[in-house]
Amino acid sequence: MIDIQPLAILREIDRTGSLTQAADQLNLTQSAVSHAIRRFEDRHSVKLWQREGHKLRLTLAGEYLLGLALRVLPQLEHGATVLEDYARGRRGAIRVGMECHPCQDWLMRVVDPFLAEWPDVELDVTTAFQFGGLAALLSHEIDILVTPDPVDRPGLEFKPVFDYELVLAVAVSDPLAQKQRVEPEDLSGETLITYPVSRERLDIYTRFFVPAHTLPRRHRTVETTDLMLRLVASGRAVSATPDWLLRDAEGVKGVRLGEGIKKSIHLGHRAGNITSYLQGFINLAEKVQI
Repeated sequence: MIDIQPLAILREIDRTGSLTQAADQLNLTQSAVSHAIRRFEDRHSVKLWQREGHKLRLTLAGEYLLGLALRVLPQLEHGATVLEDYARGRRGAIRVGMECHPCQDWLMRVVDPFLAEWPDVELDVTTAFQFGGLAALLSHEIDILVTPDPVDRPGLEFKPVFDYELVLAVAVSDPLAQKQRVEPEDLSGETLITYPVSRERLDIYTRFFVPAHTLPRRHRTVETTDLMLRLVASGRAVSATPDWLLRDAEGVKGVRLGEGIKKSIHLGHRAGNITSYLQGFINLAEKVQI
């Protein structure tokens, strides 16, 4: 194994041009520098330099070792800085899992200031979970789960970051748009559009249709919010949608579902000591409102 000290000595001699100045830069005596080089030469059975008067001339082995020093030492020094960043919580990675399909725009408003404040922290966002967002969080597949459905589970903590209401999105020309609120039976002849989520996790079913023992005439799914709102605006369907999505939507109006379905977006993470950058992400999320 090659010791680092001889590499540092050769680099400083190359930088300063003399053994004396190199020793000063390394806070060593000239005798200590000479002894370190001699110990290295004896260990590896090579000569690193030869004296020519008051100057030192590197041997082939010395030139090779100098080239190695110029390549390796900057990487080791950078590595030390990276480790210091990890120790201070300034470097790392956050993997964000999304269980809220329409939250992309909100999340981007969190991501931009986070990337600016934590430039050395990697950030990844995924909506693809092998066994669902909760399992992904418990198995350390992700670090933060963005979800409207927090679960009381040992080892996990959920923090609400903003509130909203789930409303029925209808075309402004639809007779339902004239109502102050709709009841489950009002939708028995309608086509309902939702994101591709199981009915057991859709509030429009669990909190609206199922308690009333009623279902819509048809249920279909779409992947994107934009397509969903376009279909609603065309009068082809209705959709249960967070109220904030309809503020700038053209041709679409939100109508209250029964007594109202109030919701909150939560950030879930594993309990215990969390890194400073993870806490920083949560703090920024709390400031960004829809």
